[in-house]
Amino acid sequence: MNLEDIREYGNLELLTKKLVDGFITGKHKSPYHGFSVEFAEHRNYNPGDNTRFIDWKVFAKTDRLYTKQFDEETNLRCMLAVDISSSMYFPADTNDKLRFCTIAAGSLANLLQRQRDAFGLCLFNEDIEYISQIKSTSIHLHNTLIQLQQRLETKNEQKTTHLPKVLHALANQLHRRSMVVIFTDFLGEDKRMEELFTSLQHLKHMKHDIILFHVWDSKQEELFELEDRPYLLTDAESGEQIKVYPHEIKYDYTKKVQAYFYELKLKFGDYGIEFIEADIRKSFDQIFVPFLLKRNAI
Repeated sequence: MNLEDIREYGNLELLTKKLVDGFITGKHKSPYHGFSVEFAEHRNYNPGDNTRFIDWKVFAKTDRLYTKQFDEETNLRCMLAVDISSSMYFPADTNDKLRFCTIAAGSLANLLQRQRDAFGLCLFNEDIEYISQIKSTSIHLHNTLIQLQQRLETKNEQKTTHLPKVLHALANQLHRRSMVVIFTDFLGEDKRMEELFTSLQHLKHMKHDIILFHVWDSKQEELFELEDRPYLLTDAESGEQIKVYPHEIKYDYTKKVQAYFYELKLKFGDYGIEFIEADIRKSFDQIFVPFLLKRNAI
């Protein structure tokens, strides 16, 4: 399904249901479910729990009963983090970068809820503007999709991004091991690469599984394919303007952008972080279905 077709849908909840119905034929295997029996955490003992798993050492110290919970018993917890800075509303006439993010995040939320896995939503620019609890109820899914749809319909305001600051804040708020799925265009992060990877290390240190969707428009933002006429270009986040003739700067521009994207890809690989290239010039299925297949979602 192409983004052009997707724009015809006015209701994100119906759209994500249609998309998930279209390509989900089985239940995914949670990356945290059943693959090991490593100790994960304690929880309060409840009548009827298997007494074999009571931690008697903790009982001796606290006089309270706790049971050991293992990784194989835990369901997937996922935080969906969507960049809503000004550059994500590009192209201005269609908002297709943010549109892809809202549909992808909404589809993941729909899928997770069907599998009774818990998910939350984080909307951010230079700060976290909205963050929900991590739940698995149908009401929570409905509220999550409403938040995403409202954000897509909100008029673009001039907002910058500060991804490292946001990731540090997320690491401090997520107290249990989770999958963190981040949707962003990485614009402006070339100025603070070291800080970016320090914040990702913070999340990794907390044992979170990180997936990064790099959302961009290859035709205009990477290859600079514009008509051969003068343009007044405006930085979506800073408001700075510059007059250009595309043919005069195209070679240097594309060389620098492609080198930056390549560096990101290499470093994410070195850090063991899954990196998904989400070019909005491709169909939604081309980007999303391979990701789900890789994650054993279908």
